[in-house]
Amino acid sequence: MRHRFHGAIAGVGTTSGTRLVIGVWDHSPYGRFADVMIERPDGHRILLAPTPEVRDFVAETYTFDETRIEPIALQRSASQWHLSAPSLSLSLALGRRRPLGWALRGIPHVVATSPAWASAVDPIARVAFRGVRTRGIARPGRREWYAATDLRAVTSLTARLDGADLGELGPVDPPCRFGFSSTPRAPSVTTVVTTVEST
Repeated sequence: MRHRFHGAIAGVGTTSGTRLVIGVWDHSPYGRFADVMIERPDGHRILLAPTPEVRDFVAETYTFDETRIEPIALQRSASQWHLSAPSLSLSLALGRRRPLGWALRGIPHVVATSPAWASAVDPIARVAFRGVRTRGIARPGRREWYAATDLRAVTSLTARLDGADLGELGPVDPPCRFGFSSTPRAPSVTTVVTTVEST
């Protein structure tokens, strides 16, 4: 069985050493929702999910040390993201489309969003972006494909986790360890179609 999630992923680091991956899914088997994966400097991995159903699916696909079910409110515009949850408040400013984003937009959508294309470009992604894969197995019984269609820079960030200021924007370094792939090292928002296959 394959599940498809259409949306965007923001990958950002902070000067405190915390890295965050925010998923915003406009179309999915669970409707429209946002979730957040957090890795603290000590390696502790936290999932924030809006419902038990989303929590269970994500936790069966990726690896976490802790999961929290919390309401997550997200407002998006062409230039900013604002997220609010009991554990986390975060604002991102978006910059220009990266050169790779322009290249991705030139690929026909039906091709760019297919698992076959994601498989074909995986060797290139591994070489070009440390820690990034476009296909793989995160946990036993789950295969995934990440099909990117756009890429924009994140230029600034403010964030507080459990009441503590996370500092300023930094690279996603070291790569996050939730699954087989991280986000690009340079803070960015990737428009993506994620396919998850249960085997």
